Amino acid sequence: MDIQEIRQSLPNEALLKIEGLPYEKIASGKVREIFDLGDKILIIATDRISAFDVIMPNGVPGKGVLLTKISLWWFAQAAKVMPTHLVPDHDKAIAEVLKDRPELIARSMLVRKLKPLPIEAVVRGYLAGSGWKEYCKTGAILDHRLPAGMLESQRLPEPIFTPTTKAAAGHDEPITEAQCAEILGADVFAQVKKATMALFGLGTKIAEQAGLILADTKFEFGLDEAGNLFLIDEVLTPDSSRYWPQAGYAPGKSQPSFDKQFVRDYLESLDWNKQPPAPSLPESVIVHSQELYLGALEKLFAVNV
Repeated sequence: MDIQEIRQSLPNEALLKIEGLPYEKIASGKVREIFDLGDKILIIATDRISAFDVIMPNGVPGKGVLLTKISLWWFAQAAKVMPTHLVPDHDKAIAEVLKDRPELIARSMLVRKLKPLPIEAVVRGYLAGSGWKEYCKTGAILDHRLPAGMLESQRLPEPIFTPTTKAAAGHDEPITEAQCAEILGADVFAQVKKATMALFGLGTKIAEQAGLILADTKFEFGLDEAGNLFLIDEVLTPDSSRYWPQAGYAPGKSQPSFDKQFVRDYLESLDWNKQPPAPSLPESVIVHSQELYLGALEKLFAVNV
């Protein structure tokens, strides 16, 4: 399916909740609904969009479809590095599970039952976002001391691992590598850090071929009963990553991006205290957000991997 077919297949209305499935819903995140299928888990991405940990009252039509397509594409690349949570013969399996709800197939993943780790594995290649704010105050990001005089959006001397806790509600909290090792245990921590840096290296290389800069991202991992590590959740999507276009990149300022920063910038312009209820997003913001997701997908899918 090419980008034009994908664009034409997107729904006109945002899907904000999933109803009528014969499976037990076990969790509902900011974007995804999670269902228990006994020996497997069904994950369905809605079109909800959140900012500042608050879900907006209206969504972006087709966002869940685009996120799922990007995730599945990246999972195929990530499988060269480590096992992923997708079940074998995924496309065939998901089509069977959702044969009575075919409209949900494009936004769904069928995955193994694993024990998620209680941290998010954040890796940064550039000085941006909360990392830039911390650097301005301390000259470091957590336990990573950085050179003096760096500019906003400047490439770091080398990528750094800056994990966070995984909050059930509210904000995730940054933690040092030592704190992360204490939470996970030394052996699992070592595996997670190694996998994170390898995946970021892969993502950076492919993003460069797509004309993109992968400034930072977060990965999530889970363990099976034997203690084997798997890549889970979403991977290298505009919701979990900061993508910048290579064209026009110049350190010393914030960069245009393919992530939710456009929505955050709009909300920052309002008199809103970043607490629920959130204001509705105007149609212009919705349309531009959809175009950003489509733009990221188009650039990635053009890469010959």
